[in-house]
Amino acid sequence: MTRDQLLTASDSALPTLRGAVAGLPSYVPGRRSAGTDIAALASNESHYEPLPAATAAVAAAAGTMNRYPDSAAVELRERIARHLGVTAGEVAVGPGSVGVLQQIITGLCDAGDEVIFAWRSFEAYPILVELAGARPVRIPLDDAEGHDLEAMAAAVTGRTKMILLCTPNNPTGVPISHHSLEAFLQSVRPDILVVIDEAYVEYADAGTGPDSLALYRRYPNVCILRTFSKAYGLAGLRVGYAITTAAIAEGLRRTALPFAVSALAQKAAVASLDAGEEMTARVSAVKQERARMAAELQEQGWTLQPSQGNFLWIRADAVLLATLVDAFNDAGIMVRAYQGDGVRITVADPASNNRVLRLLAAHAA
Repeated sequence: MTRDQLLTASDSALPTLRGAVAGLPSYVPGRRSAGTDIAALASNESHYEPLPAATAAVAAAAGTMNRYPDSAAVELRERIARHLGVTAGEVAVGPGSVGVLQQIITGLCDAGDEVIFAWRSFEAYPILVELAGARPVRIPLDDAEGHDLEAMAAAVTGRTKMILLCTPNNPTGVPISHHSLEAFLQSVRPDILVVIDEAYVEYADAGTGPDSLALYRRYPNVCILRTFSKAYGLAGLRVGYAITTAAIAEGLRRTALPFAVSALAQKAAVASLDAGEEMTARVSAVKQERARMAAELQEQGWTLQPSQGNFLWIRADAVLLATLVDAFNDAGIMVRAYQGDGVRITVADPASNNRVLRLLAAHAA
């Protein structure tokens, strides 16, 4: 049979995607533009260039791109371990924290297992869960735009395999307090993995969120998820990591795509950890801008929850959201709209932030 005949044959005779894949929604990344007059505030990236030490490390390693990277990422895992006071055996790395999370979900979940998470939260959660054949269980946020831990605990069943907690939450910026999270962990079966996703932890004010490392040491079913994409400014290199028990970490390393984290990414991540003081100064500047913007928006009449990420969240119904999105587009400001929920605005440089403030002042109630 010729190729043309094959193509005209019944669709049932051709390869098809798994049902779980065919029905998946697409992950929607923040929009981008190359225009110099566009304020790109739709993705929660650092608006700073990479740390000079990271850039230098990448330049020095560029001549080795013909070689495979260390698939075990030994140097990076050892450096992360020293940074956080754990052992290298408790560290697993991957292509961004979302890549590590995919390893976690596919490594632990069987078909029909349930994964509980708040909603709205990180958009990739339901996609990764469904891709693994598991069932996503969405629990609505509470009135303060945070996790309703009581409702999440009540949603646990015999099929629950994992609970995902994003703190500070993306896109609302609301953290989970240490006290409430510890009480929650005391109520959760020890065979359920509780993943504390801390992609934005560096931007959180001290004491607003949990001491995840202390909880990890007390509750072996806790897994901490972090990334170099946000505060460290390495979003384009894709490197994140998990802190978990040595047994689970070893399983994640076994199931990871070989050589998923490039040598350049590994070197840049190590250099970024070594330049902690400079990174902290950059984070402080973002936090100052976040506080300035929040205070002015509240004066304008907008209702905001205190954000502990590098972004602000404005709850908006469909009509207001459509108005704001059109206004931002017309003004050359790219923000992230979540249909039916609201709009997320990344905190950037003062000039871009001032453009946001002027626009929202014109649409305040």
